[in-house]
Amino acid sequence: MTTIIRRFAASQSGATAVEYALMCMCIVLVIIASVAVLGTQLNGIYAEIPGYLK
Repeated sequence: MTTIIRRFAASQSGATAVEYALMCMCIVLVIIASVAVLGTQLNGIYAEIPGYLK
């Protein structure tokens, strides 16, 4: 049992998976924030278009 724990502690594959998961999470958060900000701005722009067409 101790050899399994030692092997797991020495393994880098788990750390790599966690690092990739954190990078993906950061990318997703940036995308969500960008869509939220741009969505609000685009909504204002699209709301003004009918006034220009009259």
